[in-house]
Amino acid sequence: MLIVTLTGGIGSGKTTVSRQFEALGVPVVDTDLLARELVEPGQVALEEICQQLGHQVINQDGSLNRAELRKLVFNAPEQRKILEAILHPRIRKLTLERLDAIDSPYAIVVIPLLLESGMANPGHLTLVVDIPKALQNERVQARDGLSQQQVEKIIQAQVGRQQRLDVADDVIENGAAMHLIKERVAQLHQHYLALAKNRAYK
Repeated sequence: MLIVTLTGGIGSGKTTVSRQFEALGVPVVDTDLLARELVEPGQVALEEICQQLGHQVINQDGSLNRAELRKLVFNAPEQRKILEAILHPRIRKLTLERLDAIDSPYAIVVIPLLLESGMANPGHLTLVVDIPKALQNERVQARDGLSQQQVEKIIQAQVGRQQRLDVADDVIENGAAMHLIKERVAQLHQHYLALAKNRAYK
């Protein structure tokens, strides 16, 4: 099966694009959603996070305090490395399990921090969702209720736009109108189906 890894910076529109592929019947494995599964109350990963990063990252109801965790890891790179060491091997294992269960010509794997995390790319091709920085900043502020300074800090913690484009096999420009994004997804869908049919990938 052809596997296409979809990535992009914060607020670039990865979910918007992955949903367009899903609408065409393409299976999507989103590692952000897998990470959420892994930190549900009662999960071993959540217990490890609590033990290694402190009880302040856990709410009174036993759920993960995402705001506190985000603040902790962005202000302390060593804490971020601890979190990644807990989650990344589990996310990769679960990703491969989900892919093994799929019967389809091709599938999309969404890995937001593909370059930043150092995770091995499970895909044959990399699809990057690109967005102008000004629009990215504006969207993240509106979506997450963050200040411009907070958004800038998050963007600076991620790899640069050009670095992402350098690894791309295909690019979707998400500054365009929605109908143009749909057209681009439909075009790529046919392209990926053809590659899968002819096994024209490594």
